[in-house]
Parts: sequence; structure tokens; C-alpha cells
Amino acid sequence: MKQENELKDFVKQRYAQIVSQGTSCCPTCACSTDLFEQAKAMGYSEQELEKVPADVVMGLGCGNPTALAELQEGETVLDLGSGAGLDVFLAAQKVGERGYVIGVDMTAEMVDKARQTASRYGYQNVEFRLGEVENLPVAEGSVDVVISNCVINLSPDKLATFREAYRVLKPGGRMLISDLVTEGELPEDIRRSFAAWGGCIGGALRKSEYLDTIRQAGFTDVTVIAQHTYDDPSMDDRLSGKIISIQVKAHK
Repeated sequence: MKQENELKDFVKQRYAQIVSQGTSCCPTCACSTDLFEQAKAMGYSEQELEKVPADVVMGLGCGNPTALAELQEGETVLDLGSGAGLDVFLAAQKVGERGYVIGVDMTAEMVDKARQTASRYGYQNVEFRLGEVENLPVAEGSVDVVISNCVINLSPDKLATFREAYRVLKPGGRMLISDLVTEGELPEDIRRSFAAWGGCIGGALRKSEYLDTIRQAGFTDVTVIAQHTYDDPSMDDRLSGKIISIQVKAHK
């Protein structure tokens, strides 16, 4: 438990620093000072990025879950690890005035930034809550859709996270997540590295284990709807071909 708390503190500090710097080097795209190019490399269209406040595009994530979640007007959506709110604000446009989007993040600085943006731009159908994905501040059976973007790999207890996602979904609800997984085992020194965890690598599960964990939490119809292998010359040679970005859909 002590190590888990230390790990979470490290991750919080990393993302608080990202807020203060306003930039990031995401783990699944070529690093660039152009955050919009990073976002497009992750799957966001130029049209989508033009519809949200520019300062929520921070080069974070490993996919675009809102593009694949088939969000409908009037739905209630929960974003696990919502950061500065990019996916929340995109989802808010899709669900419309009758819908509602909740973002939960454990980094106070991210939540504050997202709340300020929502207030500044007049978003009426969004809310940002401070909390951890293993213990969501969300009522049971209250949301239609759970989304998440490269966050669950940061959790030291992924089964608890998926069980919480299952708990808050309404019967018949669905989950669409983008995340990083591995092919084969990671070297032990990388697995133990806080820096590797904070970079979304150290905590990544093997793909088969990740999908089994979702099923163990109670989800059905667990399907990988897209994936690609991440490789970069700057990455540790031992990770070559082992890091995969996947988009997974599942139902309650």
C-alpha cells in the first residue's frame, strides 16, 4: 500500500507539472512542441480540435475514445482520468444540452484547469470531480457510457478500476477505452520504475491479461476495435514491438 501511495503521488506530481508547463511528450506519438499535431497523431480530427478550447489540447492520451463510443444525444458520460478536459468537452458536444458529462481526475491542478475552462467557455453540461479511478465519486448505475484515454495503465489496481466502471454504469451501458498494453512481459527494472509508470509504460499489462481483467470485473462483449504497435527510436531497445495502443469496447 505504501508503494501504491508513493506511485500515485509521483503520477500526480508529473501531471501537475504538465499543467504548469502546458506541454507534454505523450508516450504514443512523436514528440513535438505542436500539441495539435500530437493530438491528430492520436486520432483527433482537425474539425474536432477546432471545436474545443485550445488550452485543453495538451498532447496526452493514446487514442480518441469519443470517436468510437458512438455517443448519443441525451446520454450521461463519465471520463476516467479526464485531465484538462479534452474528451469531456468533445463528449459534451455529442450528447447535447440534454446530456451530461462527468470528468474524474486525481490531480487537483488538472481538475482546477478543467473547471476554469468550463466556466470561461460557458459549458453547462459538464462537471469535473476530484477523485481516484479505483474509488469513483459517482453514484451506482448513473451513467450510460464510460470512456478513458490512456489512464487505466496508471492505476496500480486495474481490477478495482474496472469494477468501479462497471458499478457506475447503468444496466446495458458500455465502456470505450483507449490504453496501452504489452506483448509479452516488460523488463523488471522498467516495471519497477516510477518514471516508466508516469510515462504510461511501467504499469501496462499484457494485452491478454488486460482483457481478462475487464471480463473479471463483470463486463461482456469485450472487443478490441482498433490497435497499433508503438515504436520509437528513442525508446529502450528492450521495448521494441512490445508496446501496443488499443481501443477496447465492452458492455454491462
